[in-house]
Order: sequence, then C-alpha cells, then structure tokens
Amino acid sequence: MKTIKGPGVFLAQFAGDEAPFNTLAGMAGWAAELGFSGVQIPTWDSRLFDLALASESKTYCDEVRGVLDEAGLEVTELATHLQGQLVATNPAYDVLFAGFAPAELGGDLKARQQWAVDQMLAAAKASRNLGLMAHATFSGALAWPYFYPWPQRPAGLIDAAFGELARRWRPILDAFDAAGVDVCYELHPGEDLHDGVTFERFLAAVGDHPRANILYDPSHMVLQQMDYLAFLDIYHQRVRAFHVKDAEFNPSGRAGVYGGYQEWIDRPGRFRSLGDGQIDFGAIFSKMAQYDYPGWAVLEWECCLKHPEDGAAEGAEFIRQGIVRVTERAFDDFAGAAPDEARNRRVLGIEEER
Repeated sequence: MKTIKGPGVFLAQFAGDEAPFNTLAGMAGWAAELGFSGVQIPTWDSRLFDLALASESKTYCDEVRGVLDEAGLEVTELATHLQGQLVATNPAYDVLFAGFAPAELGGDLKARQQWAVDQMLAAAKASRNLGLMAHATFSGALAWPYFYPWPQRPAGLIDAAFGELARRWRPILDAFDAAGVDVCYELHPGEDLHDGVTFERFLAAVGDHPRANILYDPSHMVLQQMDYLAFLDIYHQRVRAFHVKDAEFNPSGRAGVYGGYQEWIDRPGRFRSLGDGQIDFGAIFSKMAQYDYPGWAVLEWECCLKHPEDGAAEGAEFIRQGIVRVTERAFDDFAGAAPDEARNRRVLGIEEER
C-alpha cells in the first residue's frame, strides 16, 4: 500500500494581480508557509506558468521545479480545465466560453477548438518535461444542453456526441500515452463526463484507453446526490488525481439539485471549505489507502461563505490529518507463525502422502 502524497493546493482560485499571488515564486512561499507540500498549476495563467515554453524547454521546467524546490514544494499536476473545456463545446455555449481562449480567435469556434487541442498536446509534453505522472482537465461537452430528456432527444443523439468526443480526445490521449502521463478528467456538471455512467460511455468510445482516467472530486457528487464512497469502490482503478473539496446538500421544499437559477449561497447544494460541509473525508481517505491510490491529495478551495485564505490555511492541516499513513505490517503479525507445510496439512486433516 502507498501513503497518499500531500497536502497539495490547486493555485487557480488563489492567483491574483497582487503579491504574493501574482507569481509562482510568491505563491510557492505562501503555500509552503501554510504547510502545503505540493502545488497544482493552472496552465492558462501566464502569471504563474508558460505552457508553450514548458512544452519545448526542459531547462524552463527545471527552473520551475527549482522555484518550488526552494520553498520545499513539488508540482502535483498541471491543469488544463479551460483548454479541455474547449476541446468540445456545444454552439449553445459558444459566447460564454469565448473568454477561455485568446481574444484574437474571436468568434471562430473551430479555431478555438484547434487551439485547445494544441494546448492539450503541449500539456502532455510539459508534463513529461516536469516528470509528472498525472494531468488534470475537463472533457468539454457536446451533449450537456440535452442532459434532461425533455424535449425528447432524437434517437442516436447521445451516441453521436460521445463518438465525436472520443474522436477529438483519442489523439490527445495517445500523446499523453507517449509522454507516460494519465489524463484525469474531473467529473463535473457542465461536462459530458460528469458521473460514472458518462465516464464509462466515453471509456468504451475510446477503446478503454489506458490514459483515460478520473480526477475524483466528491463535492460534485454530493451536488448530484451520488454515493461518492461507492464510486471509489467501482472506479478506484481509474482514479489518478484527487481534489479535496467539501460540499453540502440541504434538501429544500423550494429548490432541488438544479438550484432554481439561484446564487451559490442560496442553493440547496453548495461548495464549502474543508470541514464545513457534509463529506465524510475520513471514509474517503481510508478507501484511498485501501485501494492504493498513487497520487496527491490536492485542496481545491471553493466556498460561498469563508475567506479563501482562511480556507487554505485550515485546509492544509485538514488534509494532513486526514491522510492515512499506511501500515507496513498486519496488526496481528505477533500471533502468526513461520510457514510450515507439514503443520498446515495436519491442521487441515490432510494425511501425508505415502
């Protein structure tokens, strides 16, 4: 068994234009002071990371690692959630997602999609240059506008969507395979891969590709009213990244899982800082240890109430306390005995062969 690495922190929600949040060195010092040992880097934030340069230059990647080494940190994963979103975008969301790509691409949906693919291919090379084993991203969505079966979906619509999703992602998965890195899709509402069933459908469409894996974030499962512990029992072999994020769902007579278009603070399902929600992280960390999860436990802070810096400070210790240091021997070893085939046969009542 392996002891989970951590605590790590996803820098995306904390980055800003003022020090120490506007440079990687500044954020590394901040994270280390709070007790984190790793950082997940958003590749779309040029204040922190140059993805194009990282894909081409091992020297630059060594410099990035050097900055983190000085603070006693490691890179947990690179993240391409914004770019992954644009690999597959339904035209219904064209305007809303336009800001995820460079402004010069304008309203050209096809150009943005090609840019996103190029970004993903660069992320594979950058991850390899940094010596990483996993990568965090979104799948994008072609079918999401039709997640609720009304009006009735035309026959074959979802099959066509997942076929096209697989066609777009297969070359990217192959590139990550060549780099020796797992692609970990964060299962998230708004993505075509948002639960176990949709992940299975995609996995079948890409021929059970070995690099198609999961970023496990139980908060999104709470908001969908899924059994996030049973999920690990079913899919643990494909879980290769982990966002530690809390959530709560408070049943209401006025709104349900769709939230009634309300602000986050008023929705029945809300993200919370670690320890303030309803998720049983003790059970999650135990299952992660049981199933030999090989990666990092990374704080993703999203909370509708608490200040982010407080959430980060509390979250580092919360994760540290939650990680199970796995045992190297069985608790009842003291009562065991050395192997003895003759004795075992006597215990079982098996006569010695003559």
